Amino acid sequence: MTSAPSTLFAALTRHPLRFLGSAWPWRALAHLLSGGVLGVAAWVAVGGLVAARGRLGTATVVVCAVAVLAFVAALANPVERWRLRLVEPAAAPVRRALGYGALSVLGVGWIDLGVVCVSLGVPGALLTTPFQPSAPGWAVVGGPVAGALLLPVAAYPVAGWAGARGAVSRAVLAPDSAELVEVRRSRARLVDAYEAERRRIERDLHDGAQQRLVALTVQLGLAGLDLPQGSRAADEVARAHVMAKEALAELRELIRGVHPQVLTERGLGAAVRDVAGRSPVPVDVVLDLPRRPPAAVETAAYFAVCEALTNVARHSGAERCRIEGGRDGGALWVEVTDDGRGGADPARGSGLTGTADRIAAVDGRMLLSSPAGGPTRLRMEFPCGA
Repeated sequence: MTSAPSTLFAALTRHPLRFLGSAWPWRALAHLLSGGVLGVAAWVAVGGLVAARGRLGTATVVVCAVAVLAFVAALANPVERWRLRLVEPAAAPVRRALGYGALSVLGVGWIDLGVVCVSLGVPGALLTTPFQPSAPGWAVVGGPVAGALLLPVAAYPVAGWAGARGAVSRAVLAPDSAELVEVRRSRARLVDAYEAERRRIERDLHDGAQQRLVALTVQLGLAGLDLPQGSRAADEVARAHVMAKEALAELRELIRGVHPQVLTERGLGAAVRDVAGRSPVPVDVVLDLPRRPPAAVETAAYFAVCEALTNVARHSGAERCRIEGGRDGGALWVEVTDDGRGGADPARGSGLTGTADRIAAVDGRMLLSSPAGGPTRLRMEFPCGA
């Protein structure tokens, strides 16, 4: 899948070379070490105080140990917020959650450090084989080779555990669900208002300017019939008639781009078949939609398909395209597949990014697979309720 990962878990799904060549393995390592080292240091300090209780006295040891743990607990919460940013940069924590920070650093920090030591310890031990006096001869050569091969593999358990820890931290420290719901509702109101305005413009153009152009075209055609054939006036009226028909065709295309009438009247399936019939690349359409999705989802899906077909025609070099779609539980899915050259990447242009933004506006998501040499497969998923 081609996308810019926003979390460590998303980065883990990328091609191994792209993941290992990015900053994510280092961010995961920093996430685990920052909590593990702080937690272990706190308990080592407490252990040292306990060992010295014979010289310091029990009361002094208890007071100092409590002070050390309290200091680390107070420091743990801002550390936990910083650590969360390493694996989930988009997270916006707002809660204090003092208890969670202390538990994460003082309690689970041992596990964090243990995962790092085990994951890196095995390849590290193999890499240092030549410096071990008792190592056999074959191990002096084979050990570093095996260690070098295992070192990239070690990034995966480190990243996996760091991603899991980050997901738990985000669940605890993320904004209240009520705030997120209100953000979604505000976005939905903006989308609805935008679509209502789009429909109003389409209606005004369809019922106003288009009808006047139709009447003008008819009137010019009738005027041409009353003029002598071959006269200058007849030629001028004929040219005006042609220009009026061209303007009418352009206006109809503009109306279709604003909001196609067929989408309003007959739904997504008919609208997709209509735009597919006008595509320069032959398109097979297989849509199974027993009932219409919500208007906002229907509109977003239609224009996303239009943008996908435009990209196929302009950039793919495809000879054929296929559109499939249907309802899967409470979701609408649509896939656009072509047999072109592949290599589509949202990072290289605004077309796919705009499509993804349009889909995200109705809480949908876009998945893209486009290896070099093709085929390109674009999948769009939209929540539609029950």
